[in-house]
Amino acid sequence: MALEVNGKSIETDGNGNLTDPATWNEDVAKALAAEDSIELTQEHWDVLNYLRTEYIDNNEQPMERAINKSMSKIWGKKVSSKDLYILFPLAPSKQGNKIAGLPYVARKGGY
Repeated sequence: MALEVNGKSIETDGNGNLTDPATWNEDVAKALAAEDSIELTQEHWDVLNYLRTEYIDNNEQPMERAINKSMSKIWGKKVSSKDLYILFPLAPSKQGNKIAGLPYVARKGGY
């Protein structure tokens, strides 16, 4: 499968995740989000940037509990799973990773 962004074809796997995370940029993220009818807000970008940093710097794809805790620190308020599911209805650790240009995660959500 492929995603067309700015005249370029970006390869995706059967789950819609990029096959090469290096091809990701903000326009690719917007296109991936649009496929899921999501308009990216600053809170979305905070989660996406956190997920990318964890993957690039630590080779980790955090489970939802870790995302909740980290977003609580970043946003300065207690963040619940419900808050993150409002942003990413198909699971923050899966849909978030997809829009962040990261590989598919086969595990369950994560608590």
